[in-house]
Amino acid sequence: MALLKVKFNQKKRVKLAQGLWLMNWFSVFAGIIVFSMGLFLKIELRKRSEVMDNSESHFVPNSLILMGILSCAFNALAGKICYDSLDPTKFAKWKPLLKPYLVLCFFFNFLIFFIALICFLMRGSLETTLAYGLKNGMKFYRDTDTPGRCFMKKTIDMLQIEFRCCGNNGFRDWFEIQWISNRYLDFGSKEVKDRIKSNVDGRYLVDGVPFSCCNPSSPRPCIQYQVTNNSAHYSYDYQTEELNLWNRGCREALLLYYSSMMSSMGGVVLFVWLFEVSVMVGLRLLQTALESIANPEDPECESEGWLLEQSLTDTFKSALESLKKIGKFNQVDAGAEGAEGEEGGKTPAISTVS
Repeated sequence: MALLKVKFNQKKRVKLAQGLWLMNWFSVFAGIIVFSMGLFLKIELRKRSEVMDNSESHFVPNSLILMGILSCAFNALAGKICYDSLDPTKFAKWKPLLKPYLVLCFFFNFLIFFIALICFLMRGSLETTLAYGLKNGMKFYRDTDTPGRCFMKKTIDMLQIEFRCCGNNGFRDWFEIQWISNRYLDFGSKEVKDRIKSNVDGRYLVDGVPFSCCNPSSPRPCIQYQVTNNSAHYSYDYQTEELNLWNRGCREALLLYYSSMMSSMGGVVLFVWLFEVSVMVGLRLLQTALESIANPEDPECESEGWLLEQSLTDTFKSALESLKKIGKFNQVDAGAEGAEGEEGGKTPAISTVS
């Protein structure tokens, strides 16, 4: 028994073809939107590529761009097919190509669904990428005179100001690295010497943060140096008082920004997938309805359209049997080639009579 069997007359076939033609052009517009989202996400990721550890995060925008281009191409072609289906002479040239086209549409819709899932599941990978990238970026903050790293200070400062964050996980991350360049340290000073000697790595570590960590909404002037020294500031207790620094780490801020963006894009892609599936189902019904016309010379006659010629179970069994036949055929070919090789390797024995 056929799956999703529907009876059509001439009027219904025309309405279905016209509706599908319109839906395909809406899908072309949706493909442009998907392409634009991928391009926007790629630009946003490239802006902060210095604080990302690898390029795996670009898989999503690259996939969105590719799917957007393919969606425009597939649906523009499907729109042309639906338009030509109203004319039997024009439809005849598309008839042998429809089945391969529908198979391609099936795999294309599978890829769209896969990319939609990836948009929702990229949070873990993105978190790891940001954690390592920000940690390395903070290490190079002081290298303002090093070629290739001189821009890192500006990148980190602009990042902390824009996203209202400080450090990787929090402002205390700056206490563990030397973020002040040696160029601006007085090595003749006893304080500098003592701080450098106080740790094994010989780094100048301070309980301070860059200016970009300061919260401008705080009524108190920013305390960015000697943050944990209560005696260095009047009426100050860093353990009880709310600091005038950003408390949120930049990893959390960026992760929230990108994951919410990707989740929104995943929702849009999921909607596009549902729309594409409905177009594919409609095109399959149109194809079978046109092919099952009993009398092609009488366009007014009724016909039947279906999604699958057999039930879902029978179709699955037929597919398995086809795959088994293909496998057996390959085995037979391999055995025949092996037998030919053995015969060719044998040389006839020649006996001489003396």
